[in-house]
Amino acid sequence: EMTNDKDADNGVGEGAVCARCGAPAKLACPKCVELKLPKAISVFCTQECFKAAWGEHKKVHSPPADAWLYCTKKGKGRSDVMPDFNWTGPLRPDRIAPKREIPAHIPRPDYFKDGIPRKEVESRQQSIAPIYNAEDKAGIRAACELGRKVLDLARAACRPGVTTDEIDRIVHEATIEGGAYPSPYNYYNYPKSVCTSVNEVICHGIPDARELQSGDIVNVDVSVYLNGYHGDLNETFVVGEVDEPSKKLVKCAHDCMMKALNACKPGVRYRDLGDIITAHAKTQGFSVVRTYCGHGVGEHFHCAPNIPHYAGNKAVGVMKEGHIFTVEPMINAGGWRDTMWPDGWTAVTTDGARSAQFEHTVLVTKDGIDILTARTPTSPKLWWE
Repeated sequence: EMTNDKDADNGVGEGAVCARCGAPAKLACPKCVELKLPKAISVFCTQECFKAAWGEHKKVHSPPADAWLYCTKKGKGRSDVMPDFNWTGPLRPDRIAPKREIPAHIPRPDYFKDGIPRKEVESRQQSIAPIYNAEDKAGIRAACELGRKVLDLARAACRPGVTTDEIDRIVHEATIEGGAYPSPYNYYNYPKSVCTSVNEVICHGIPDARELQSGDIVNVDVSVYLNGYHGDLNETFVVGEVDEPSKKLVKCAHDCMMKALNACKPGVRYRDLGDIITAHAKTQGFSVVRTYCGHGVGEHFHCAPNIPHYAGNKAVGVMKEGHIFTVEPMINAGGWRDTMWPDGWTAVTTDGARSAQFEHTVLVTKDGIDILTARTPTSPKLWWE
């Protein structure tokens, strides 16, 4: 039913004409009013005219396929209005672009179709960390090396005025050019090809229309699926002129990761890495996120072992030659607690303070580890280098 001209907010106004027949308009479509659509398409002279127009008119309520919209429902939904939320810091979500295409020649993981990684969920690798053979190691190494190239390209784009959506475009295109599938794409319905986590975002930030600003820090988390194997890495970059506390936080996150990696070798308990990471973070006055962990990676995007980064954790298992996993501590300038934005993906600090993270994928060797996602001589320098 239409709202009529007796309603204070009927949205008709003086001199408006019927969208169907051009007669003076007296009624407004309530859905159009709710969506704040222009009067030229949303007002009518009578209920009869409205009903006659309905078959065609209702199409204006659906956004065009190329519309930029806010992400909702863990990637499944879109909205034309920013969701209400008790935002914890200054950052806000912006509109996201329509999904990018995956060319037909790129091999796709099972979750490409409906968002559910069934093979991963059902694999015994969820409880038992796989020991990879030489062929698997070579495949995972190749994926990690491509991931490194892609992340280095993304780093070069992290400048004031560049949107995180543009970083997504660069990552998406470089991954496909390398013959790979961007692992995050449609994983549990995640809508993009990379995660871009700005300022108070801890992880899983969705690339959108917001431009990076001088003073921001941004984590770019790249994962690629190449010839049946995943590689995973991330780094946090400073954008333009960044304050000293933020730079200190970024370096601390990097150093926490490296101190943990330096302890890795066969026989070391996975639970011990959290003690090493927390001890260093505490010396700098920072805290360690507890909700998100390092993980096995290779044949699946996420599998055993599970590697928490905080002290006193109860992770099971010891490192064995042939294990492959990530270490990826998230370090907060304030408290360790996190909460989730209404998009169902973006994890933020509850106090709005900034967060930084670094991640490598590593292979356990007979007397240490091999960093499969290692920086190369051509990798762009980190701020302190």
